[in-house]
Amino acid sequence: METQLLHVFRTVAHLGSITSAARPLRFTQSAVSRQVAALEAELGARLFDRVPRGVTLTEAGRRLLPYAEGILDRLTEARQAVDALRTVGRARLRVGAFPTAVAELVPRALATFRAAYPEAGLTLVEGLTPTLLDRVAAGTADIAVVSASPAAPLDASRFALRHLLDEHLLVAVSVHHRLAGRETVGLAELADDPFIVGSATDESALLHANLPDGFTPKIDIVVADWTGKLGCVAAQLGVALVPALALRAAPADVVLLRLDPADEPTRQVFAATPAGRPPSPAVLAFLTHLRDAATRHDPTKTGA
Repeated sequence: METQLLHVFRTVAHLGSITSAARPLRFTQSAVSRQVAALEAELGARLFDRVPRGVTLTEAGRRLLPYAEGILDRLTEARQAVDALRTVGRARLRVGAFPTAVAELVPRALATFRAAYPEAGLTLVEGLTPTLLDRVAAGTADIAVVSASPAAPLDASRFALRHLLDEHLLVAVSVHHRLAGRETVGLAELADDPFIVGSATDESALLHANLPDGFTPKIDIVVADWTGKLGCVAAQLGVALVPALALRAAPADVVLLRLDPADEPTRQVFAATPAGRPPSPAVLAFLTHLRDAATRHDPTKTGA
């Protein structure tokens, strides 16, 4: 059965007239009649009753119509899917991500995206969440992976936010720390330990905003870079809170412990795009890979 015949049938059925259908189909009236007759002959059933002002569907026509519409709609979707593939392959995707998301989550998504669309251009910019959102709003980033907490919510009126995962904060201790052999630890057990924290930036403030009420870490060392922070932990200069997304950044002489559930701070991770603007095919394709990477993220593998 030719899809062209189904297209003609659907148009005549919707307009109720062979004459009216001829115009949008760009056929003569006789050509439309011939194609309707050909479909009727193929099916062995009359599809229309002729009436003074046009045509009406027969019982066979009414039964055929939803199937014809479904076939034609799926054909349109198939064409759009193939066209989107070509569009993504020619696109340049600009991605932003906060620092610990760059440790594993985003690179994993970018790797599978590049494997699927090797001709697509890619750029990745690391930054703090407020800076990344400014880039998305300004149009200098197509999508950003950002973090939020109750103390630092995101503006859903300016951005379309797609939840990726809820991230736990872990405690990094030296392999020689008294608690290194534990699987979980309570914050009260760390009250006398010096904490190594990031510089006084928005991202550090976000991490500390997640701490439970009543716990104030004793801060001795401020190190902005995660490599330096974990190096200080390895040298037994203190302990540090580490987002679960940074698991792979931990050196062999650092152990990451889960906090007791009552103490465990979390933050949400989102993919942000501009609100009120449909995502491009490239962004939609990358979102699929980003969600897959988030699903594979396993915060329970702490290395303890």
